[in-house]
Amino acid sequence: MSTSPRAARAKVVVIGAGASGTLTAIHLLREAGRRSTGLDVVLLDPADRWARGVAFGTPDEGHLLNVTVAGMSALPEDPAHFVSWRARHVAGCDPDPTAFVPRRHFALYLDDTLADAIAATAGTVGIEHVRARAVGVRRTSTGCSVLTDRGEIEADAVVVATGLPQVGHGWAPEELRQSAFFVADPWQPGALDVVRRDQSGPADVLVVGSGLTMVDVALSVAGPEARPDRRLFAVSRRARLPKAHLSTPKLAAIPDISDWGTTLEEVRKATAQHIEQVQEASGDWRPAVDGLRFRVATLWERFSEEDRLEFMARDAGEWNVVRHRMAPSSAVTMREMWETGRLSIEAAEVVAAEPLPRGGLSVTLSDGLRRDVGWVVNCTGPQSDIRLLGNELLDDLLRPRAGTALATIATAGMGFRTDAGRLVDSAGTTDAPLWTLGALRRGELWESTAVPEIRTQALALASSVLDAVAPLPRRLEDGRLVGGHHPIARPRDPLGLPLSSTAEAAAAYNAGLERVMRLQSGGDELIREAARLDPDFAMAHAALAMLGHEAGAEADVRASLEAAQQAVGRRGDARERSFVDVVTRRVDDVRRSGAQALMSHIANYPRDVLAVSAAVPTIAFSGVTDVQRESWELVEGLAPAYGDHWWYISLLAFTRQDQSRFEEAGLLAESALSCEPSSGHAVHALTHVMYETGQHEAGRVWLDHWVAESGRSASHRAHFSWHAALHELALGDTEAVRRRYYSQLAPPGVCGVRSLVDSASLLWRWGVTTAEWDTAAADVLGVPPAFAGEGSAPPMRSILDSLSGPDAELLLRPQTPFVAMHAAVALTGAGDGARLASLREHCARSSDTVVAGVVTACCDALAAVLEQRWAEAAQLLTDLMPVLGSVGGSAAQREVMEETLLFCLVHAGQAEPAATLLERRLDRRPSPLDQRRLDVLGRAQGAGAARVPAGSGA
Repeated sequence: MSTSPRAARAKVVVIGAGASGTLTAIHLLREAGRRSTGLDVVLLDPADRWARGVAFGTPDEGHLLNVTVAGMSALPEDPAHFVSWRARHVAGCDPDPTAFVPRRHFALYLDDTLADAIAATAGTVGIEHVRARAVGVRRTSTGCSVLTDRGEIEADAVVVATGLPQVGHGWAPEELRQSAFFVADPWQPGALDVVRRDQSGPADVLVVGSGLTMVDVALSVAGPEARPDRRLFAVSRRARLPKAHLSTPKLAAIPDISDWGTTLEEVRKATAQHIEQVQEASGDWRPAVDGLRFRVATLWERFSEEDRLEFMARDAGEWNVVRHRMAPSSAVTMREMWETGRLSIEAAEVVAAEPLPRGGLSVTLSDGLRRDVGWVVNCTGPQSDIRLLGNELLDDLLRPRAGTALATIATAGMGFRTDAGRLVDSAGTTDAPLWTLGALRRGELWESTAVPEIRTQALALASSVLDAVAPLPRRLEDGRLVGGHHPIARPRDPLGLPLSSTAEAAAAYNAGLERVMRLQSGGDELIREAARLDPDFAMAHAALAMLGHEAGAEADVRASLEAAQQAVGRRGDARERSFVDVVTRRVDDVRRSGAQALMSHIANYPRDVLAVSAAVPTIAFSGVTDVQRESWELVEGLAPAYGDHWWYISLLAFTRQDQSRFEEAGLLAESALSCEPSSGHAVHALTHVMYETGQHEAGRVWLDHWVAESGRSASHRAHFSWHAALHELALGDTEAVRRRYYSQLAPPGVCGVRSLVDSASLLWRWGVTTAEWDTAAADVLGVPPAFAGEGSAPPMRSILDSLSGPDAELLLRPQTPFVAMHAAVALTGAGDGARLASLREHCARSSDTVVAGVVTACCDALAAVLEQRWAEAAQLLTDLMPVLGSVGGSAAQREVMEETLLFCLVHAGQAEPAATLLERRLDRRPSPLDQRRLDVLGRAQGAGAARVPAGSGA
């Protein structure tokens, strides 16, 4: 077979059509479609259908994924994609995203997802499945040529996605390998059928290997439908079964490994400490191992070759047992088989095998025992050293031609050396358009065989391949557009937008921008360094002005803005001129013309990360709108521009929790964190999910771990501490709240707007939900306290005193409805009626309708609280609740007003509506604090009419 003459559009040959190859094809098609780039993809595999492969071709319903459904989405931006597919295509399926489902479902899902990707390109991208076996690759003047057992296929690029094509059985004695009763590869189609059906020979089966493959084989040949006298004997060097997943998974606790050292011994000690700390905090070791998974590649890269080999010899077995775990239901079955004597596991090796007269084998083990069995099944897994496989394709890639081999061996022969997936040849270059992923990168990554890792590699690989074979046009320094292969072009930012600056200054700017994207401190310093390196770098000056004006960074806003205006006049493209204009308008009029200019800029340049950051309400920025639906539409409308980028997924996760789509939000946040464990936006979204779903203890533990580890350099640490304190308050653990306040939230450690929004609101909530609540309940309702012996919250006055100088404006002339509402709460907590009245006057005069309407009404209600007009305050707050969302912020932040309403209802003697409000909250979110208060109100209602105090307004 030979292909037709080369077409005008690029051709990519993907060798292997299993999971790795299919995921690669899916993301090649999706990325080419996003770029409107013509492309032809050839999936080269002798199998009769793509998306099957060794791992997922099994038809056995008992062979389960060892990752939950939610972890197996092909699309990181839609972690519920596989869950949704099963709901549509599998009758009576379990919709639980934490379920472990049959592996064959994943093959069908990949098949459909590839079909959807093909349809979505509307002919822009073509795909063909060529049923042939690749036996070699050679360089050509235009790319590569793939040699197959049916001919030759020319390509612009080649992706080797074969996984490890052969199972290893070099351990087996020759007489065993030659026996008809030896199953060398249990994953070959029908390989286990004859074992299952066998009713005449010896009943017992010897399985060599005790990992996940053994578990699957046991389920197939010794399960409930097997002959009743069958027993399974498993042997391996260490006789260890894989550990099981938790039936209810816990969040991964991702460690900060910056100070773990570079040697294996240092990493061993740090790993043990990490697991011990997480187990002590969370009650289980699995979150520690799951979190370490995201750091393994970085640690592996640090090791010397000697340390890597030592790890493989001494540590790999233990790691595989705890890392590659079986589904909970499989673990139950294994335990039942063990307890009933149908399964045993021994530490031994096969040393000899002899045929039995009536079929089967007599096998001698290294411990001296002999076992007569009907079959021996090889479950040792693939041969890890690709040099020993005898595979024509892999051997050909390693064969020198004209003094150079197209590929070189990584550690211990576990695949190839690459540069981010692109093969490194024996001359040390990546000149050939050859890529690989998955198991063939184990030598340089160690963890590279599970779908979550392969999906991430496929994503990156798709962009890399397209950048090489069909790059987008580029812009030169003088503004000219040239072809994508032009050798000289401007540097680009993390999302690919050109920067009018030097390479050195652009590198500093990009490092700073990435810190801003991750919500890490120090981003402004790096951007300031970029401006110093290149004084004519307009984007750096403008970014400093925006960060100083809208995110509280230390910057001379006016001086930076003036420098940006001058620089962009000398050197800058249309996008950069537009951005400088946006910052100018935002500084002069943030909520009207500035907001309009920002939205217009984003419409033209949706991948301008800093502009989008300023537009979306987050921890760091107030955004362009306080209307939730408008914020949601803004984020959702950016999906085509960002696709599966972790930063966008993080923002989308926060949007989903704002929409009360908590399960989806949690999955999105976990997907983003798997790509970037330091993503503050993803952590913020996940924290809200855990609070709103009542996972208070788990949420507090996980958040504390993240802040101490991956979030060490997080900016806005006070806000994450506030979230942890909310969990503690919901648990009724006020001593923990007190410790956290004084260590992490009290001034002068926390100041400015964060002290107002986080620290002051916490003190108010703390008081009105515990000690002051008890006082009201006892005085008005005549019931015993819910929080006996509870001390008062710390005084609010210290926070107000810390708001001096420019920060004093936050209390009396706040710029946004959200800050104005929190200023009113803080002044009420301090008993400062005079300044509360001044704030109300400022709000009433505002041209902002939300400030003039909603926030003014908040001030009126809180003034009534100060004057103990409880019934009036309760009515004002009740009327406010339906429109309170317009002030912005999250539901957890706005809840401070609902807590105030509950406080007023109790003071007004209105136990029934207060109980109703608490019941509604408990229906959607468990909370020991709310339950204790509800129990008190129940006793009050049972006791009859409450006393109505003087000044209640009733």
